[in-house]
Amino acid sequence: SEGEWPSGRLGTVRRSETERWRSMTLHVHISHPPKEQYRAYFEQRLDTGISVTYGAEVPNPPRYQILVAGRPRREELEASPNLRALIIPWAGLPEETAELMAEFPHVSIHNLHYNAAATAETALALLLAAAKFIVPIDRAFRRHDWTLRYELPPIVTLEGRTACILGFGAIGRRIARYCRALGMEVLALRRRSNVIPTEEDEVEVYGPDALHQVLARSHVLIIAAPLTAETRGLIGAQELSLLRSPALLVNVGRGPIVQEKALYNALKSGQLLAAGIDVWYDYPADKSQRSHHPPSSLPFHELDNVVMSPHRGGAQGTPDSEKRRYAELATVLNAAARGKELPNRIILERGY
Repeated sequence: SEGEWPSGRLGTVRRSETERWRSMTLHVHISHPPKEQYRAYFEQRLDTGISVTYGAEVPNPPRYQILVAGRPRREELEASPNLRALIIPWAGLPEETAELMAEFPHVSIHNLHYNAAATAETALALLLAAAKFIVPIDRAFRRHDWTLRYELPPIVTLEGRTACILGFGAIGRRIARYCRALGMEVLALRRRSNVIPTEEDEVEVYGPDALHQVLARSHVLIIAAPLTAETRGLIGAQELSLLRSPALLVNVGRGPIVQEKALYNALKSGQLLAAGIDVWYDYPADKSQRSHHPPSSLPFHELDNVVMSPHRGGAQGTPDSEKRRYAELATVLNAAARGKELPNRIILERGY
């Protein structure tokens, strides 16, 4: 209708008048509304010409061209004849969302990478904590036990060692910079090895066929890749055995990228000196399970050489992270309203 965005593919509409977009309305629906203070913060950053509705109920009439939802419902996808894009308000693609979106090929899917810095910082924290055995030393010293000052566990100096980063996207590139700052050599693995690293990156980038070659050169494996059909179970006993001693592992990607039993056995046997893990194999099904739910069928919690974190790498829900989320969402929507293509597009066939 006149004064509203056409129902064609977002980001490809041509305009003879550069200001014409200002007279149109871009309709957006956000399934899970932000808290009031973040909603005001978000709306202050939106250009004029963007109309936003909120809530689990489909607005009437349903005119939205963009739906913001991590796990959209079928009725939300079917209700608006104008729907052209889904924005998942975090990094990643839930399996149930991927299955559902396969039925809506005309709707493009996009991520927000607002928490890339927080996740990369968590990876660095886990790496240092694992390399220095911070947790068992802290635990002993809280008992006023000074023994570990004089009988140190095999603490690792990272300077001069080699790190392999599996997944060289927004998070992986930040991790690479942190490792370089520690004086480490950095190798990276990603699906598309034709990515040209910048001078700032200072890394060697390889494709998936070079996995074993790169692992054999590395002391540290840091996983920052998405979970896809290609990456599920990618790291097993053979891959872990290739790492150079003393071997460390950090996972801020997804748990099932590393085979559960292989990881546990490598840690228990000492083949892996230590690990820092933020992503797991079993999650609470609902709020009632949150206070006592093991993250694995295996007793990782009994091992002193693993630092355990409950998938908090992106610091979701904190004031800083929520402001970053809605600032990035506003930037993306403003770009769409101006006729630009939405960034961070997910290709369903790849899973990211």
